[in-house]
Amino acid sequence: MSDRDEIAEQRRKNLKLIQFSKDDQSLVESEKPKETFADVGGLDEVKKKIRMNFILPLQHPDMFAAYGKEAGGSLLLFGPPGCGKTFLARAVAGEIEANFLHIELQAILSMYSGQSEHNLHDIFEKARESKPCVIFIDELDAMGGSRHQMRQHHDRMLVNQLLLELDGLQAENEQVFVIGATNTPWYLDSALRRPGRFNHLVFVPPPEEAERARILELKLAGKPAQGLNLGKIAAQTRLFSGADLEQVVKDAVESAMERMFASGELEPILHDDLVKAAKLRKATTLEWFSTAKNYATFSDVNQDYQIVLDYAKKHGIK
Repeated sequence: MSDRDEIAEQRRKNLKLIQFSKDDQSLVESEKPKETFADVGGLDEVKKKIRMNFILPLQHPDMFAAYGKEAGGSLLLFGPPGCGKTFLARAVAGEIEANFLHIELQAILSMYSGQSEHNLHDIFEKARESKPCVIFIDELDAMGGSRHQMRQHHDRMLVNQLLLELDGLQAENEQVFVIGATNTPWYLDSALRRPGRFNHLVFVPPPEEAERARILELKLAGKPAQGLNLGKIAAQTRLFSGADLEQVVKDAVESAMERMFASGELEPILHDDLVKAAKLRKATTLEWFSTAKNYATFSDVNQDYQIVLDYAKKHGIK
């Protein structure tokens, strides 16, 4: 083995986290995700399904082999925006101590014919060289939309390449996991939902009340605060996403800073600041549920999205 090959091999062994750089269109290294399922509040059913499909096959390969199952596969996370799909994917990688490769469409697309497909293939090849590896495809609907509705030939070719890579994962690789995330799974090409591709569909709902209190606590950590009752704020922010709650905290911080500039002294964030900020906002998830319920009611032949209707009924979403 040449010196160059030895350096490349050592570089591969030392690889912790892989992601795709938007700036230079190349793969860059960073630290391994530290998040695990212990950092994911609630979502017990979601974590249970992921454990069965991803984690347990890796930890007990012989038992799963008896049923013809191998470690690897794909999972599709869907739900309202801002509810932690990306964080959950990182937690999966941290849970199995795997490399993590985050794909965004902007980093793959190229103006040159065939280059986008080549970029996608390179990413999957890198994952195969760095097992165990989690490939996370954010906004999958932007990359894997229905080919019937695509006017551009190169858009259809990119979907075809993604299908080829997923089939390659099924045929050739173990310990390579593909997680897709989308807010609109009903716009995906039907071929992506076939067995062996993204056939495991997991609903990621808005955080529950206790989770909202925890999110608020994390977003307020390190900031000057006084007399907060996060339990009350959590109760008043029903159906708020994690992103909604983050904005509530930002608005409350601005109120405190306005007082600071008026008084010339450091002013703490008060409970009333959070109450006021929460009242001025509505849950952004409501618009998503309106669209999702409409599709689940009238167009969901296989009842893939019945869980959305059940959730909406349970939480009184009209």
